[in-house]
Amino acid sequence: MTTKEIDRVDVVDLFRSKNYLKISAPMVRYSKLPFRKLVRKYDCDLCFTPMIMADSFVASEVARWNEFVTDNSDRPLIAQFAAKTVDDFVTAAELVHPFCDGIDLNCGCPQRWAMQDGYGARMLRSPELICDLVKQVRMRLPQPFSVSVKIRLEKNRQLSVELCRQLQKCGVTFVSVHGRTAAERKQAADHESIGLIASACPGLPIVANGDVTSLEIADSVIEKTKCAGVMSARGLLQNPALYAGFDRTPLECVRDWFDLAVPTGLSYGCLHRHLEMMLEEQLSAADKRLLHCMNCLPALLEFMQEKFPDHFLA
Repeated sequence: MTTKEIDRVDVVDLFRSKNYLKISAPMVRYSKLPFRKLVRKYDCDLCFTPMIMADSFVASEVARWNEFVTDNSDRPLIAQFAAKTVDDFVTAAELVHPFCDGIDLNCGCPQRWAMQDGYGARMLRSPELICDLVKQVRMRLPQPFSVSVKIRLEKNRQLSVELCRQLQKCGVTFVSVHGRTAAERKQAADHESIGLIASACPGLPIVANGDVTSLEIADSVIEKTKCAGVMSARGLLQNPALYAGFDRTPLECVRDWFDLAVPTGLSYGCLHRHLEMMLEEQLSAADKRLLHCMNCLPALLEFMQEKFPDHFLA
């Protein structure tokens, strides 16, 4: 957690200044500071932290230092929380308020543990609570400070429309909509329904999430939905430079990943897993098996120097 208060970015102005925003999604285990710095180098306009449990964040200083790591170059930044009580969400917002540009409520996580405990997409069953959480933060913290919500589609699309309309009345800054229901996994994202929500909520920036794996697709989604932004998760993990127009991860980006991740002390497991995803389309099956078995940084660097000597000099 940084200790220096920031000069805040007005996210409303950010939406107004761009044809559309290119956003890095909140990803548990992956949306950490080095990765956010990496995607920012390749035309990403706005980043989210990983989802943070608001109750533990509020209760534990150790959790705050572990879960919310940023610095003054990590801008603009939205901190995302899973919360189901006003006290937890508002207190978490107050704690991060000096150090980021906004807070986001996760109402889209479909994982079983989250649903069972009343978090994530389970929150969609309590639209009044979602609206109250947003309203309370908006009342207690001055603007410019973004208060947003990330949702999944409801099977009854009109419920999604009504929730977004209610959130707009409560002062929400923007809403990110994942184009699948909580029960859907491998189905194609329903961008058409996201577009219907955007058209039904004029004046409210809607961000389209789901199946954005290239800049060409991002442009197409914007054209189809008329949304104010796109959000990518899996696509950016596989190619952190996708918003800059690269069809696969350029080796310069892979080199940047090492330069950004190693000095921060990021765990080897996280560094290694990111690398596997970035190189998925650039290595033979045998090399991918070899890379997967690498268990220490010196061996990993030796492997990279052998495979890509022009970018990883000894």
